[in-house]
Amino acid sequence: MFSVLFPGQGSQSVGMGKELYDNFDYVKNFFDEADDSLNLSLSKLIFEGPKELLDQTENTQPAIFLVSYSIFNVIKKETPFDINKANFFAGHSLGEYSALACSDVISFKETIKLLKIRGSAMQNAVPKNEGGMVAVLGEEIKKVEEIIDKHNKEFVCYLANDNSNGQVVISGKIEDINKFIIELKKLNIKNIKLPVSAPFHCPLMNSATNIMSKKLGETKFSAPNNKIVSNVTAEPSDDPNRIKELLIKQIEKPVRWRESVINMLKLGNKKFIEIGPGKVLSGLVKRIDRNVELIQVNNIDDLEVLKIND
Repeated sequence: MFSVLFPGQGSQSVGMGKELYDNFDYVKNFFDEADDSLNLSLSKLIFEGPKELLDQTENTQPAIFLVSYSIFNVIKKETPFDINKANFFAGHSLGEYSALACSDVISFKETIKLLKIRGSAMQNAVPKNEGGMVAVLGEEIKKVEEIIDKHNKEFVCYLANDNSNGQVVISGKIEDINKFIIELKKLNIKNIKLPVSAPFHCPLMNSATNIMSKKLGETKFSAPNNKIVSNVTAEPSDDPNRIKELLIKQIEKPVRWRESVINMLKLGNKKFIEIGPGKVLSGLVKRIDRNVELIQVNNIDDLEVLKIND
């Protein structure tokens, strides 16, 4: 049994996907279609930068999806490995949209448009520099939640990502995040303030939820080819109505990535294949279970590993 994983924000880099674009005409067609659909030269931004513009949420989300979707299709067309036999597809935040498109729940064109809208809505949900996120390292989620609860009269922070053993991400308004960091320092708990423009996956994203609820409500969802593991529940589903409902909730709810991986392992999963730029998810999975088999595919050389694994 194996599962396919699709990365989220933070995996992007200038130049990602260029090798595939140069070697496969159908990948070039995906990039051209994305540019046309968005009325924006997303291709040029991905290949040439500047990084600051690529890192803007409204650009990052469709860009990572475009590269992930291209890699998925290269695997299907250029290797004997049957990627469609995956028991589960799972994606981290925007990666869940990649999972849905690759499992034929929504079309490529609809997905790229939805992610442009989603990225813009999330970026603009809170005025610039008024919200932030901090990664808490080396502590279990229970301890982090205890700190937030203990100081709830002094600051309001929210669990945004339960990524892995010892990696939890918190969202909130900047002044609250700064107060939270002071408490972490008192307890000698390691933390890193993240270079993001908004506090994702918390109630401060409510205006983005309203926008995406309307857009997703207008989008037809088909039954997936593979069970989709929801960020919201950490459980697999193949009910398109349920998947859509959870995708709307996903914007304000924590990404339960650690639990998602644990549940896939419990259901008999033996191998994870990360499809997309970077290797972030593989690193998180390794912290959860160091004995699991991990494969990353983001360039032509990586295809050889799948040929061996067929």
